[in-house]
Amino acid sequence: MRARTIPLILFGALLAGCAAEPAPEPITITNGQGEIAGEVTADSVILQSRLTTEAVIVDGDVPGAPGVARFELATSGSDDFADAMESPWLDATAERDYIVQTRMTGLTAGTRYVYRLRYGPSQDNTRVGPTRSFSTLPGADGATEVNFVVVTGMNYNPFHADGPRAASPEDKALGYPALETILGKQPEFFVATGDNVYYDVPFGRFERTQTFMRQKWHEQLVQPRFIDLFAEVATYWEKDDHDYRYNDTDNTIDNEPDPSPALGAATFLEQVPVVDPNAANPVTYRTHRVSRDLQIWLTEGRDYRSPNMAPAGPDKTLWGAEQLAWLKRTLLESDATFKILISPTPMIGPDDANQAGRQAEGHDPFKRDNHSNPYGFQYERDAFFDWLEENDFLENDFYIVVGDRHWQYHSVHARGFEEFSTGALVDANSRMGRYPGDPESNDPDALIEQPFTSPEPTGGFLEVTVTPGDAPAAAFRWFDERGALTYETIRTAGM
Repeated sequence: MRARTIPLILFGALLAGCAAEPAPEPITITNGQGEIAGEVTADSVILQSRLTTEAVIVDGDVPGAPGVARFELATSGSDDFADAMESPWLDATAERDYIVQTRMTGLTAGTRYVYRLRYGPSQDNTRVGPTRSFSTLPGADGATEVNFVVVTGMNYNPFHADGPRAASPEDKALGYPALETILGKQPEFFVATGDNVYYDVPFGRFERTQTFMRQKWHEQLVQPRFIDLFAEVATYWEKDDHDYRYNDTDNTIDNEPDPSPALGAATFLEQVPVVDPNAANPVTYRTHRVSRDLQIWLTEGRDYRSPNMAPAGPDKTLWGAEQLAWLKRTLLESDATFKILISPTPMIGPDDANQAGRQAEGHDPFKRDNHSNPYGFQYERDAFFDWLEENDFLENDFYIVVGDRHWQYHSVHARGFEEFSTGALVDANSRMGRYPGDPESNDPDALIEQPFTSPEPTGGFLEVTVTPGDAPAAAFRWFDERGALTYETIRTAGM
């Protein structure tokens, strides 16, 4: 039988058709800062990650990487993600610091969700990251126990620098011990009241550029204990002075190199999940109905304030007219058992009366930064307390939780309003506080009652547990960074 011949050109075409597809390019990027679930409601969440080339600090920063990513979300127990919701593909670009954010809706109240990031250099060349999780809020119909923590003062430099209060080598490698303690308590959510990073510490390195400001967030969020905590716990974020512009800042531009108010606000919204990334006019004051027995209010203390040096009086505002009107309206609308206002700065204190070193430098020494300062915004505070009294909030289970101060305390205003200060998260960032009657405080006449203040400088956090039942209760408990209980007080509804 005569052998069949195949033309050379055709033979070459057949070989080409049998050739293997070209191997995809190696994926050299990673999700080095983990993922964050933010601003969880009963039916939505904002998910965030950042694409990087490394999962560690390199030459003082965590280098970002361009690429694409999408989030895949499923109910807990569906770890195969077979029926997952998927976000649109998102571009990680230098303009957005290689951060991807998306808001996902249509979720079920009081439900545990799992999610993961699919990412890579292109949509057809990706890998999936580790499975993360969070819980949606129970909502107004949820008669369930809720446990959450509130923190402030996450100052990186004194923790990582050399000195008598610096961390051990092991803790420097892992991050703040309090974060591990918090994770062990498995709270429903974590509230950061501001001073999440310190742009102005150490002051000599304050370069006043967006690159420098971003680097402060990168070094903070790449710490393993942050990644581990946020892998399982939802978050809410507020900003204060150090993570807006610099210490005790308002919106006045005194020195042209200083970060502008617009840059400070934009960098905060870029670096943590607070508002819908597609919102045209983002607003950072908000309220969340957590459960039948709990509603929280998160206020904005920097964007709308009058100049700190403006004369005290009715025209001086920390909140701004629109936010104050919103706060009053939503408080009146709420039928939650416990109403908790979470403020970046104190309203009762006591606080320092003067700013250290200001008088020696020939400047006005009076502290004017917050609602507890007589030369600051105390007039607005007193008018708000008048309104609260007129509307029976003293008998309506209203409480104030605050950050900013570097010591833990429980204070009671002469009119009966109670304030709970979280104290600094980081032990190396804590200090002794001011007590009622202290001549160096803004309460020299001891008009404030203070059932508790830290007996020694210690880092830690405030845990709040709201329990339903015939007599709903709210427990406020303070812990040091290793988990030792420092103080607790429990409030029963209507009592």
